[in-house]
Parts: sequence; C-alpha cells; structure tokens
Amino acid sequence: MARAFRERALVQLVLVRYREFFREPEAVFWVFVFPILLAAGLGIAFSQRAPEKTPVGLTEGAADLQAALAADTTLTVSVLADSAAARALRSGRLALVVTRDGGSIVYRFDPARPESQVARLAADGALQRHGGRADPVATTDEVHQEPGARYIDWVIPGLLGMNLLGSGMWGLGFTIVDSRRKKLLKRLIATPMPRGQYLASFLISRLSLLVVEVAVFVGFGMLAFGVPMRGAVGTFILLCLLTALTFSALGLLVASRAQTVEGVSGLMNLVMLPMWIFSGVFFSSERFPAVAQPLIQALPLTAAVDAFRLHMLEGAGLAALLPEMGILAAWLVVSFGVALRVFRWR
Repeated sequence: MARAFRERALVQLVLVRYREFFREPEAVFWVFVFPILLAAGLGIAFSQRAPEKTPVGLTEGAADLQAALAADTTLTVSVLADSAAARALRSGRLALVVTRDGGSIVYRFDPARPESQVARLAADGALQRHGGRADPVATTDEVHQEPGARYIDWVIPGLLGMNLLGSGMWGLGFTIVDSRRKKLLKRLIATPMPRGQYLASFLISRLSLLVVEVAVFVGFGMLAFGVPMRGAVGTFILLCLLTALTFSALGLLVASRAQTVEGVSGLMNLVMLPMWIFSGVFFSSERFPAVAQPLIQALPLTAAVDAFRLHMLEGAGLAALLPEMGILAAWLVVSFGVALRVFRWR
C-alpha cells in the first residue's frame, strides 16, 4: 500500500512539473523557440555567399593611391578628410586608414580587430604590387565550404550546450524558489511524500523534455543548414543526458537556499554569465590568455561544448570524450551532493 502511494505520488509530481512548464509561455519560448531563432539568424548571417569587402579609407593626402588599392577586389576604398577618417576608424566603419607621412605610407588600424589586420595585409600587397613588386611564386585559391567546416556547423554545438545550461538551471531554479516563497515546500514536507521524490520529479520531467528539446534543435540545424552528425547516436544521447543532469544539478544547487525570485535570478546570472563568455559558445575559448585556460577548461559548459563539437563534427567516440565527460560527471556529483546537504525546505 505504501509503495503504491509513493509511486502515485511521484507520477503526480512529474505531471505537476509538466503543467507548470507548459502553462508558462515564456518557458516554452526560451527552451524551444529561441534557440531555433538564434541558430536561424546565425545560419543566415554566415551562410554561403560572396565574401564581403573590407572598407578601407584614404586621407586626402593619399588620394593618389585609390586606383592601386581598388585593384584588390577584397577592398572597398573611399577618400575622406583626416578628421572624418579618424572618426570612421574609431566607430568601426573603417577597418583601416591609409595616409602619408612625408614620403612614407602609414597604416592606421587596431591590431586587435582581425578584419583590420586582414585589410592591412591586403592594402600593403596591393600597394607593393603597384610599386613594381613581382610575386616570385604563382598561387591559386581553392575554396572549401563543406559541411562541418563552416561557422554554422561550429556554433550549433555551442548553442546546444548553452540551451541545455539555461533550461536546466532556469527550469529548476525558478520553480523551486517560487514554491519556497509561496510556502508550498513547507506544506509538502508535512505530507507522507518522500522528499527525494519531489526532487526526482524535476529530474524526470527535465529528462523527458530533453528528448523534444534536443531533437527539435539539432534536427533544425541538420535540415536547414546541413549540420553534420558524424558520431554515433547512442553516444550523443548519453552525452546529452549527462550534460542535462549536470546543469540541472547546478540549478538545484543555486536554488537550494534562495528565498526570492530576484535572488535566484542574480545567482543564476552570476553562474551562467562567465560560462557564456569564456566557454567558447560563439568564438573559441583559446582566444583567452594561457593563464586562464585551466579555469576555462574546468567549466562544465566548456566541457559540454567541446564534447558536442568533437562528436558532431569529428565523429569522436566515447573513449575520446572521456575527459570532457569526466569534468561533467564531477560537476554533477559535487553539485548534487552539496545541494542535498544545504537544501532548505522552509
């Protein structure tokens, strides 16, 4: 009798989680719709098309170089007054400004901007050839834009990891804190309901929704942009489960003692924002200094994103993914263990 009651209680708790989720249009939007819109926008922005030309400015004192620079088809050249060229460079409308200092040509640019460095090399090459330089080696360009080598292929695994992080943390954090704020947790522990079943209901509902969440997002990437899935499906499912459990445990930990929605929102942003920046979702984490790399590589989102990219783009198997999965498992065990110890029911 008691066992049957516990089983019915768990079923009802899971159904409550579903109802809470689907009755919140914002939750449905952020979990299912927003990642697809973001992937579609990035896919369209970086789809196969003619390469954009880099804007380069000439000061009036160097206007005689316009024809030489215009010979390079990767550059668009405009002649501006010195003050206008300086403003355009500061605002980012120009990648490079070419001027003269006596008999010397001067390149003004920000070396931290990759497009500025490319523009500098292209402009210098055009001017040197105009000045009579002969290239000793003949070269030919061969363009490769195969699936797996494009930016959209690279960013889809990053967006998948980011979405699992957000849905795992927000899905648990807000609901638990809202229940605590409304004194529902206090009432629930007064019932015969086992406390572990309450927390288990979150994990069960989260994992069942994970199937739809991942299938819709990854399926969209594969159908709309031809994003490859070169690894085994079973390994991919296991990786998604581990990632979702890890981020759910983080959400449980963050929400374990928070008393207000505002408080848990701040804590979640404090946890997630560094990972959004450092974990290589939109650009490689290797761009950060070497001294920060040990900390960055230890972040759970970094491990998840790296594992998804290795699996989807390079076809890495389970053995090759063990280091990243080990990091995720460590975060899962520690976060869940600490959360159970410090969880506040009142």
